[in-house]
Amino acid sequence: MKIEVNGRTHEEDPRSGQCLRTYLRERGWFGVKKGCDAGDCGACTVHVDGAPVHSCLYPAFRADGRTVTTVEGLASTDGELHPVQQKFLDAQGFQCGFCTAGFLMTTAALDEEQQADLPRAFKGNLCRCTGYRAIEDAVRGVKHVEAPCAGEAVGRNLPAPAGPQVVTGTARYTFDIDVPGLLHMKLLRSPHAHARIVAVDTAAALRVPGVHAVLTHHDAPERHFSTARHEHPTEDPDDTRVLDDTVRYIGQRVAAVVADSEAAAEEGCRRVEITYDVLPAVLDPEEAMRPGAPVVHDKDPATARIARPRDNVVGEAHGETGDIEAGFAAADAVHEATYRTQRVQHASLETHGAVAWFDEDDRLTVRTSSQTPFLTRRALCALYDLPQDKVRVVAGRVGGGFGGKQEMLVEDVVALAVLRLRRPVRLEYTRAEQFYGATTRHPFTIHVKAGARRDGTLTALQLRVVSNTGAYGNHGPAVMFHSVGESMAVYRAAHKKVDAYSVYTHTVPAGAFRGYGLGQVTFAVESAFDELARRLGLDPLEFKARNVIAAGEAMVTPGGHEEDLHIASYGLDQCLSVVRRARSAYRDDPAPDGWLVGEGAALAMIATGPPGGHIADARATLLPDGSFDLAVGTAEFGNGTTTVHRQIAAGELATTVDRITVRQSDTDVVRHDTGAFASTGTVVAGKATLRASRALADLLLDFAAAQLRVARADCRLVEEAVVHPGGRLLLKELYAAARAVGVDCTADGRFGGTPRSVAFNAQWFKVAVDPGSGEIRILRSVHAADAGQVMNPMQCRGQVEGGVAQALGATLFENVRLDERGKVSTAAFRRYRLPQYADVPRTEVHFTETTDTIGPLGAKSMSESPFNPVAPALANALRDATGIRFTEVPLTRDRVWLALAERAAEGP
Repeated sequence: MKIEVNGRTHEEDPRSGQCLRTYLRERGWFGVKKGCDAGDCGACTVHVDGAPVHSCLYPAFRADGRTVTTVEGLASTDGELHPVQQKFLDAQGFQCGFCTAGFLMTTAALDEEQQADLPRAFKGNLCRCTGYRAIEDAVRGVKHVEAPCAGEAVGRNLPAPAGPQVVTGTARYTFDIDVPGLLHMKLLRSPHAHARIVAVDTAAALRVPGVHAVLTHHDAPERHFSTARHEHPTEDPDDTRVLDDTVRYIGQRVAAVVADSEAAAEEGCRRVEITYDVLPAVLDPEEAMRPGAPVVHDKDPATARIARPRDNVVGEAHGETGDIEAGFAAADAVHEATYRTQRVQHASLETHGAVAWFDEDDRLTVRTSSQTPFLTRRALCALYDLPQDKVRVVAGRVGGGFGGKQEMLVEDVVALAVLRLRRPVRLEYTRAEQFYGATTRHPFTIHVKAGARRDGTLTALQLRVVSNTGAYGNHGPAVMFHSVGESMAVYRAAHKKVDAYSVYTHTVPAGAFRGYGLGQVTFAVESAFDELARRLGLDPLEFKARNVIAAGEAMVTPGGHEEDLHIASYGLDQCLSVVRRARSAYRDDPAPDGWLVGEGAALAMIATGPPGGHIADARATLLPDGSFDLAVGTAEFGNGTTTVHRQIAAGELATTVDRITVRQSDTDVVRHDTGAFASTGTVVAGKATLRASRALADLLLDFAAAQLRVARADCRLVEEAVVHPGGRLLLKELYAAARAVGVDCTADGRFGGTPRSVAFNAQWFKVAVDPGSGEIRILRSVHAADAGQVMNPMQCRGQVEGGVAQALGATLFENVRLDERGKVSTAAFRRYRLPQYADVPRTEVHFTETTDTIGPLGAKSMSESPFNPVAPALANALRDATGIRFTEVPLTRDRVWLALAERAAEGP
């Protein structure tokens, strides 16, 4: 067999049944990505004889005698980029970049007619990060990037440093490496929602040729931990073992088989015999709290940090300010309703996975798709009694996260196998495992009661919140506490009350997800206030504007004020003004004949970082050639922090971003970093970078002044030199002079994540609804974002667009469904509806003009916050169009149609 790949001939025969994707990747063509296993996402797109195909569905033997082109082969032999690659660079048509090769290969094969119909052309390609606008701009040839300018980096549209590698397929994600002697791991998972393992027989599995080990609970440490990663481990309950003798949801891992190949490991899993004692299970959180319900974790609450184990309550919050009953008595109108939100999958195109080995210094090295490499190292050391200097954790470029990779879901069991076998081991989740073996967003039930006077003054707000954390409490209490924080604090009311519960059930665990609980409760509160305003005959937007917190006011929740949280800049008034202008400007937009038309808005406030501290270290170093090295701990997964850190450093060091090399997300590179979550990449890690860069600039100027015997005030950093009254001292000369006298041209910076500020967002939609089908068509989407000083407008706009698009998916159709036994029934993209290019409107993004007094150079966070107001804004627009208040998401077409049909049947 002969296959020509990018001009190189491969003559190795494929394995029986092997697809072209794995054939290509095994031969080093790592630009071909694995995203779905089923031809649904397009990340594996290649050209066969010039025609684009999904290589995960294309049998490798069919490529015999054919010419195959991957993204690595698009550029010319002399290195000149293909026009499509250059367009994606110019428009920065990517974020995490995991899907980019697929989009490039699809785009490169489009003719003019196909380019004119991109919704059809991109039906086979998915992007979870960008919201598709940047991809469309790339295809259309729109250029967004600006040329670098020394010392003027912040506030400009500068490109991501990894852009050239992303568009050429040479960016290295978790598994884009060759590890000699690699073994493969597959996991056997529980078929029962609740059972005790009585016996395990591994003999038949061990007889499978190529199987090296079968690991069960007998091989795992006895100690319990949490898969959630936080700076303070005590925030989460210790309720998890690497492999447990009790299973608590369908899909929980019960054994790990390690073999020479994935096929042998899968066969080994099929031959492991488990005897279960099946136990009663509870799937509903309200039922789980009732007396006599099956107990999910019967553990000591003091050691496991579970609030009430026998009641399945992992965490709870109760509080009242004022007198809630007096508040309702003073109201002229009261709205009371129960709102529900569903499970949502993160659906990052790169699934969870890790590969680990012992290096030449006999250190355990773990390469993982993680947002928290330092916290993962700390957890592995605690779990296996290893000193920190004997463990190294590296995150390559991460293919999307959205909070889902703020967990330790694979590294612990991979490390167990490596410690046992002393061989490199690899575990990569399939797309199906991502649905039933990873985590989801927490489903919430929120009962809201709100009252207001006739003039629109809010008198009382009461919430009862029940969060289903699933079988394990990772992030459960923290998500619950956060959900009722800023969602209540953003509004003034003399009387507030909250009762909130995070509850165990025998279902797939929930975890960290973009918005961290705020999106769920904001949906309820913003919907309720919209309805309350209508009952009073008031404009819902003006009702909210009357009651929102103002600059300088205290943020009050029934749980108490967090002392380190401040309104360090206030842009909410500007956000609301953007919505008002949009309502006026698009009042007369046309809609299809016979369709119902409505508009709706919602707002949200979020803390720019987690409570309790979030640590980031950075180190800036002058290199011998006069360029700079910047070492930061935070991971890059499309959040754009690498770009922003270079811009901050370039501005402080008076150089261009191309003269700054960033090393990151490697526990060998820098001191501790809590991780890239809670929107801290700019406001926490960026502040550490700012401090390190300023300290290095001061060091260089002090040394130059001493060497030149001139006043420090007479020295100034410019690109590649220090300017002084007598001329220029080149930085490479300064480096040599410093080295000669033993001066290290390195400076460190640190920020502990406190104090914190808040960011504001507002979303407005105009929609049309087809009463005959229930279809919702978004006519306009406008988003206002209070991001403080915007470090990179192009990139920040992409974060907003991506957040809106992901939230639209959760609002309109995404839903992780469970059957009556608790088994996930939507374990594939084609059964779990992700937003495609055709589903996502172009969102008009407006940034406020504010400067934060806490954030670095006046910046705020903007990765999570755009997600939160989307669902209520769309629900409010739907209410305006149909007259029906929908209290449950997703707002699927059938749900809308049924509600319209039921109302029509009821008559006037």
